[in-house]
Amino acid sequence: MSDEAEDQHTQTLPLDAWHRVRGARMVPFAGYHMPIQYEGIIAEHLWTRSSAGLFDVSHMGQLLISGPDAAAALEALLPGDIKGLGEGKIRYSLLLNEGGGILDDLMVTSLGGGAYYMVVNGATKWDDIAHLREHLPDEIVLNHLEDQALLAVQGPKAVEAVARIWPQAANLYFMEGTGFDWNGVQIGISRSGYTGEDGVEISLPASEAERVATLLCEQPEIKPIGLGARDSLRLEAGLPLYGHDLDEATTPVMADLGFALSKRRREERNFPGAERILLEREQGAVVKRVGLFVEGRQPVREGATVVDDDGNDVGSVTSGGFSPSLERPIAMAYVPLSSADAGTRVRLNQRAKIFEGVVTPMPFVPHRYHRKGA
Repeated sequence: MSDEAEDQHTQTLPLDAWHRVRGARMVPFAGYHMPIQYEGIIAEHLWTRSSAGLFDVSHMGQLLISGPDAAAALEALLPGDIKGLGEGKIRYSLLLNEGGGILDDLMVTSLGGGAYYMVVNGATKWDDIAHLREHLPDEIVLNHLEDQALLAVQGPKAVEAVARIWPQAANLYFMEGTGFDWNGVQIGISRSGYTGEDGVEISLPASEAERVATLLCEQPEIKPIGLGARDSLRLEAGLPLYGHDLDEATTPVMADLGFALSKRRREERNFPGAERILLEREQGAVVKRVGLFVEGRQPVREGATVVDDDGNDVGSVTSGGFSPSLERPIAMAYVPLSSADAGTRVRLNQRAKIFEGVVTPMPFVPHRYHRKGA
């Protein structure tokens, strides 16, 4: 497809003009024109780590699922404990295929009254919706909230700034959400995000996105931040990106996402791919996602391979880049289980050049979530 044809098929976000006025460099991503940077990736990354950044994530899919025993219907497709999710509580979970491969990773919020709000990745949302509609019982209603925008404010000063507009934000802990009326506008706020920092995600009508984004950026702590810094922030936080670190050939155990397999669900063994996944959990998977410190100054990127002493490919780098916070190259890779322990040295092949890496625990930069009791 030519660039012109691709441009014609690429959708725009509600804030497209708002981004361009502020000097954003726009690129196609997940079928949308999205801002990759404003001032520069490193400057935006470090601003988010020290203050607060506004991210436009309106490309993501926002779904409302309701109906008789919607929790049980969702549990037939996800390995998380949805029935035990209290009102206003959020759970990270995985949409699995019959073989236990990951179709998407997502967030589920209980709205009470048997209704659930789900956020899925932008690049997979249409496939996710088709999969859900095919497999959910007929009496379960799935609404795609196409007229909603989604904004994230992330960083150590994020909640302080957002609470000047909506004091409700300050009352939430990590993985909690609430909804309320704001001068006739329905707002949903969750204390969650994708950077490893404290912060919130805000669901609101797309028609209000420009007004709210402007109001947020009038707070001195908040600047608009692009996709480039979002990627380097989530890499430092050890958070996988679907389509890169996760795919249908990857199981939760391979991806080191065992925490998403709720205890009750493991005991019941009744989620898609349970037999394979639980066997891998007991015996170990063939490969495992790990963090790597890469020696030297040159980053090793997605697509590089992990090689053994004879030069044979035994794994792959799925995300890699230069860490602005640590000032060194870091990466995520799938390596053989025998090489997955912290401190293990691995060899990486990028375009016929060999790099040395050391397996290191993730996150690379500590999470700073606002947890209850912390």
